[in-house]
Amino acid sequence: MYNDLRITPSILNADHSVLNEEIARISSVSDLIHLDIMDDLFVPNLTWDFAAAEKIIADCPIPIDAHLMIEDVDRISLDYADAGADSVTIHVEAAKSAVTTLRAIRKIGARAGLALKPGTEIDSHADLLNEIDMLLIMTVEPGFGGQKFMKNMMDKVRRSKSLIGDRPIWLQVDGGVSLDTIAIAREAGADTFVAGSAVFNAPEPALMVEMLRQRASDV
Repeated sequence: MYNDLRITPSILNADHSVLNEEIARISSVSDLIHLDIMDDLFVPNLTWDFAAAEKIIADCPIPIDAHLMIEDVDRISLDYADAGADSVTIHVEAAKSAVTTLRAIRKIGARAGLALKPGTEIDSHADLLNEIDMLLIMTVEPGFGGQKFMKNMMDKVRRSKSLIGDRPIWLQVDGGVSLDTIAIAREAGADTFVAGSAVFNAPEPALMVEMLRQRASDV
C-alpha cells in the first residue's frame, strides 16, 4: 500500500501456533507485518531466533518490518536485511556503530530504521536522520505487548517530525496503539503505526486494521 499512512500489525500478540493463518487474516489490509525480535538481553523478553524469523520473512505474503530489540544489533541486523526483510530497525541504544550499520542495511537493499526508547531524546541523535528511512518512537518501554500508550511521548513525536522536515522518512510509533490512541499519535505527526494486541485481540483482526486506518485518516 505504502501511502502516506501505514498500519503495520505486530504479530507478537498473534497465535504463534498458527502464525501463517494469523498473518493471512490481515495481510490484504496491512502495509507491512511488524516482526518484534527480542533476545532477553537488551529487553527482558525472548521471541523468535533468526532461523524462525527467517522462515516468517520467507513465508510472509507482504513486506516485513523487522524491529530488532537485541544487543548484537550491528551484526545481526545485516542478517535480517539479507534474509529479505523490507525494513530493518535497530535501537540506537544498542548500536555500537549506528552510522555504519544503517548504511550497511541500506546497501543490502532494505529500508533502514532507527528506534528510540522512551528515555532517549531525539535531539541527541538528529545527525542520524540522513542515514535512515524510518524513525521509530517507542510509546511504551520495549519488551512486552499490551502496555499502556505513553501520551507524554507525543512531544518527542512532534519534535521528531520537525527535525525530519521534508526528508522522506517514515515516522513510526509502537506501543499501546489502539482506536483510543492512534489519532493522538497521528495529530502529533506520526504516519506509521504498529498495533499488536489491539489487532489480534479483536474478534475480526482485519476489520480492526481497517478501523485503525480510518481513525488515523480522519485526523
